[in-house]
Amino acid sequence: MLEPGFWDDQQGAQVIINESNGLKAIVNEYKDLLETYENLDMTLELLREEPDEELQEELGNELVEFQQKMGDFELQLLLSGPYDQNNAILELHPGAGGTESQDWGSMLLRMYTRWAEKRGFKVETVDYLPGDEAGIKSVTLSIKGHNAYGYLQAEKGVHRLVRISPFDSSGRRHTSFVSCDVMPEFDDNIEIDIRTEDLKIDTYRATGAGGQHINTTDSAVRITHIPTGTVVQCQAERSQIKNREKAMTMLKGKLYQLEIEKQQAQLDEIRGEQKEIGWGSQIRSYVFHPYSMVKDHRTNEETGNVSAVMDGDVDPFINAYLRSKIG
Repeated sequence: MLEPGFWDDQQGAQVIINESNGLKAIVNEYKDLLETYENLDMTLELLREEPDEELQEELGNELVEFQQKMGDFELQLLLSGPYDQNNAILELHPGAGGTESQDWGSMLLRMYTRWAEKRGFKVETVDYLPGDEAGIKSVTLSIKGHNAYGYLQAEKGVHRLVRISPFDSSGRRHTSFVSCDVMPEFDDNIEIDIRTEDLKIDTYRATGAGGQHINTTDSAVRITHIPTGTVVQCQAERSQIKNREKAMTMLKGKLYQLEIEKQQAQLDEIRGEQKEIGWGSQIRSYVFHPYSMVKDHRTNEETGNVSAVMDGDVDPFINAYLRSKIG
């Protein structure tokens, strides 16, 4: 059982300040939406008194944009978990299948990077292991932005791809799997009791994206939490000390996530819920052939515009999942 540490007065004050700033942002956004609504209402009254095709078209476009902003605002209000506002750590791990699944991993890496950039989030590659011929063997991203974890928690699970493989000279259809793991990124205000004797710390030479500038020294760090078997690694920084600090931050997030999953498993057992493991465990399927479809199996949200999804248009799936959790 993880025991939260105690915050000193300064840390507690900072938490209150952060919460206050978050509430202020929500209030300010509400005021902006209210002002927009009043302006749209005034425009509608003008059209009723004096019809104008150009003004009516402009109003229609503004209504679509207003509805989108209202939907986003509603989701922000729904993200009320204790760490929903935190930055996120996102990991991608291709399953069996060699180059095919590793290439699928790189496609998902691009998808989440584009999604984050469209939201104005900052993306940092914490750890990167390239594939043998193409794609990735694994990648860890730090995605920084308000509610990053709140949104990305919807993406945790197995993602399945069905396509004609570009690596198969016979042109056969292949099915590939990549697991996506998401956890909140903690700062120094959050403490989780981790005993030094429970850790195994290794150093190694950094390779791949984010590590080219430090290949000459063993600056990359891998930390194993022995009681749980949890492993984290970081090679983003030039300094071994900084990589160790970042890896410890990631470990806190993973151990927190494990505790949440443990509690959820206990609740599921009480409710008598069964979770299927294996081929049926994917949360979403991306079908490129014999038809084009991306479907989320938890909410039945789907679209035929596969290229838009792979270009970062993941919000419809995230939104549907978050709404289903409070439905």
